Amino acid sequence: MMKHILRWSVVSVVFWTAIALVFALPQLGQNNNLHKVLISALAEWWSWGIVVPGILALDQALPFPVQRIVPRLIAHLVLGPFVTAVYCYVETALKALLGVGAWSRLAGTGVITEALKGMFWSMLVYCLIVGVWEAYLYHQRYVSAELQMERLQRNFSEARLNALRMQLDPHFLFNALNTVSSQVEREPKLARRMIEHLGDLLRLSLNSQGVHEISLAEELAFLDHYLAIQRIRFGDTLKVEMRIAPDVKDALVPSLFIQPLVENAIRHGISKRARGGSIVLSAQRVEERLLIQVLDDGAGLPPGWSFEDHKGVGLSVTRERIAGLYPDNTSQFEVRRRREGGTEVYLSFPLHMRKETDDGLTI
Repeated sequence: MMKHILRWSVVSVVFWTAIALVFALPQLGQNNNLHKVLISALAEWWSWGIVVPGILALDQALPFPVQRIVPRLIAHLVLGPFVTAVYCYVETALKALLGVGAWSRLAGTGVITEALKGMFWSMLVYCLIVGVWEAYLYHQRYVSAELQMERLQRNFSEARLNALRMQLDPHFLFNALNTVSSQVEREPKLARRMIEHLGDLLRLSLNSQGVHEISLAEELAFLDHYLAIQRIRFGDTLKVEMRIAPDVKDALVPSLFIQPLVENAIRHGISKRARGGSIVLSAQRVEERLLIQVLDDGAGLPPGWSFEDHKGVGLSVTRERIAGLYPDNTSQFEVRRRREGGTEVYLSFPLHMRKETDDGLTI
């Protein structure tokens, strides 16, 4: 607190000294008593520096809210003459203290007379001080309102993303359990292996609860367990190729967002063909963006398919999550037919790399 007061005191002295010098310069060439001219100018403007805290305190004490400009303006016009009278007494005392005035002037009516003569100029300075102070308060309120709005928007986005994630987790678990249950009676050993991978999937999913972004390497580790379950189910009819550029493995991506895309390719593309098919997952850096593609050679999109009419949870939730994490149209999410057959999911969003601090924390 003391440092804050000291800093502003120094700034105030420098500010009013600079103004005093500006107003004293024209008189320096017209008066031989340079010392008196300079000290008088300093006393005049330093006096305003002394009075300013009182002016600001009066402004803060007004019974009118800041939004009621007219009543506050009238109040300052009424208070202004009294404040300028106080200023004249402070100026007279300071001049006497600095040796360019007499203490006796404080006892007479000369100060009041001088205050009345210089009322216009003093009121002008008073109004400038109040105006600058009000502008500063307005700016502070504006910045505070902006910060509050950003905080509310961030909280809303956080809640929305959490809600979307909560939709996705049961959807994923339901589909995974269906896959396991289909093998329990026919292939108990395979079902046990599936359950082991499912346990790992759930552990990784719980670890990422409340975390909206993880590294691409962590996301791929989650995907590996999911693909292990699907490979047990489909055998050699499911082929998956990973084309992951080494320089993007530490890139931050939405948690649990690739798995729904791959699951969608398997369910609606590969599983509909007796001979199965292949999926290619690629991730690469293109300038300052991360480009991710999921390609399959399955059945492809049905005629007339559009995202607006799509009812599936996985794709819809993933699309909304990405739009929420990367707002202002900085992300791109497209699902389109491939000329050679099958479907392509194309994603692009700003590239942010995971960083580790000296104490091992990741940011």
